[in-house]
Amino acid sequence: MNDPGKLVSAAVLPPRTKLYRAAIVGAASLRGKEVAEMLNERNFPAADIRLLDDDESLGQLEAMGDEISFIQRVRAEQFEHVDFTFFASDQEGTRRSWKDARDAGSAIIDLSSALEDEAGATVRSLWVERERGKVAVPELQPGPCVTAHPVAVMLALLILRLKKVGGVRRAAATIFEPASEHGQRGMDEMHQQTVNLLSFQPLPKEVFDTQVAFNLIERYGQKSHPALDSVESRILRHYGKIVGDEAPSPSVCLLQAPVFHAHALSLFVEMDAPVDLLLLSEGLAGDHVNMASADEPPSNVSAAGQPDIQLALKADAVRANGVWLWATGDNLRIAALTAVECGESMMATRPTGKIQ
Repeated sequence: MNDPGKLVSAAVLPPRTKLYRAAIVGAASLRGKEVAEMLNERNFPAADIRLLDDDESLGQLEAMGDEISFIQRVRAEQFEHVDFTFFASDQEGTRRSWKDARDAGSAIIDLSSALEDEAGATVRSLWVERERGKVAVPELQPGPCVTAHPVAVMLALLILRLKKVGGVRRAAATIFEPASEHGQRGMDEMHQQTVNLLSFQPLPKEVFDTQVAFNLIERYGQKSHPALDSVESRILRHYGKIVGDEAPSPSVCLLQAPVFHAHALSLFVEMDAPVDLLLLSEGLAGDHVNMASADEPPSNVSAAGQPDIQLALKADAVRANGVWLWATGDNLRIAALTAVECGESMMATRPTGKIQ
């Protein structure tokens, strides 16, 4: 559980001269590859990054900056002397090996949300903590750090900024889920469904257990996991943990969209006073939010590969106090950036890694 008493107005990060060891569990997954890329982009001070995954990915080559690394099997001894372990695997994979990393003394950053209910676990987003002016105090022996769901981060940042401009009475969001939230298997299945539909062939349904190509649905088939309503619940749960009582909780409806990458959401907000679009635009713009031009509205395509939320505003045609926000964000990139920032914030409590 998050503890508001453990929040302060600023974080003190150590200098980047320290060297650490890191590991990525699920390194062959879409999230794992994005974490590896983000570690390189942000010059994470790791002299050694171990790429770990299941047997199907063993020996696979992955680029780590200018170097090429092999993916190795997840074993307890792989976590020895590892300072930070990023779990980008599915929930089952995380539960199977996270205690080995913990017992070896590694800090745990969980992108799978498998460890939410573990003792000492916290759900975090540095974007939102900085927006609130309350960055969590590093703990000497931290529990698992669970990265907030990308949509929870998007909603929290936007609603918190709207609240600073004027009072927010209520908010409601329709969220469009990309196939990449189900990893490479989800993307492959939607692609194959598209091909098979155009050639009048039976549809593969091992991941979604229903048709997702050329379709928009509010629930999967019974054999699919996780269910859309459970993801809805996770978004709201994470939103509540990273925002606290500083902004109202939105109503949400999650739909599976026939797109490969990036979340998109349509957010309706009712303000206390009549809407001034220019004033709202100025209040929403800033770190991590890119206000789109009229010529290039936000889309899944424009968001893919971008680190920021793409945003456009429109006044409601009926309610003077109402405003619509159309926002898109790269789900994998936001998740990876959240994870790496969490790791960076935990460095203050880690001794300098001993590279042997």
